[in-house]
Amino acid sequence: MSSPEVQPSVEPTTMAQLVAELAGTFLLVFGLVGTATFSAFFGEETSNPLGVGFLGVAVALGLSVTIAAYAFGPISGGHFNPAVTLGLAAAGRFPWRATWTFVLAQLVGAFLGALAVFGLAAGGPDGFLDRAVSTGFVSNGFGELSPGGFGLVSAIVVEVVITAVFLYVILGVTHNRAAPGFAPIAIGATLTLLLLVAIPIDNGSVNPARSIATAVFAGGDWLAQVWVFIVFPVIGALIAGFSYRILFGGTRPVGARPVANRG
Repeated sequence: MSSPEVQPSVEPTTMAQLVAELAGTFLLVFGLVGTATFSAFFGEETSNPLGVGFLGVAVALGLSVTIAAYAFGPISGGHFNPAVTLGLAAAGRFPWRATWTFVLAQLVGAFLGALAVFGLAAGGPDGFLDRAVSTGFVSNGFGELSPGGFGLVSAIVVEVVITAVFLYVILGVTHNRAAPGFAPIAIGATLTLLLLVAIPIDNGSVNPARSIATAVFAGGDWLAQVWVFIVFPVIGALIAGFSYRILFGGTRPVGARPVANRG
């Protein structure tokens, strides 16, 4: 009796993974920036405003990440964020040598997502695009550029904290002991919650690619401040990545408990 044929394991090509990262990041930025640009404060100048506000923007990002994770996560792992890629590498979940290609794909996807929103805004009523750009094009900022007037220290602290929390959640829900199939939901919900905290402080980055893409279109002071939203989300992600195995990676053998010596 012949033994059954063993099927070779296969995985997506590097090009497929990079295209998936580009597409997922595009969806994330298009969903976030598009909602904030067109829907957040729609009709606020009338007696019947229909805008979704901060809550709607946060939910849009959470939904975008959840959808992208289900659609493209099986191909690339669903990073869609340079901080996530570096944090996963720090945790030993992703090879360091592949980080730069993923980050490059994410940057391109984020730029294309912001470009798509910019193009749609250009077709709006007179002054719509100018108003969107002059108010920052959903860029992150502190001080005078903060939605709530919060300073640099607040922006640094919130980006480190929320990105570290985000990475802890990602590492936890994608662990081999986690319930399969629910990771994108938990990740999207977490991002929604964290953005509700961060939007009034600095417009909520967590993602350097998203911050760079919007700052490029806003220019000026917004572009001058973008370094904060590159450096500190990465620091938060690295803190979470390097500390995860120390804090949560401990294991013990499972079995019968030792019987006390009664002699």
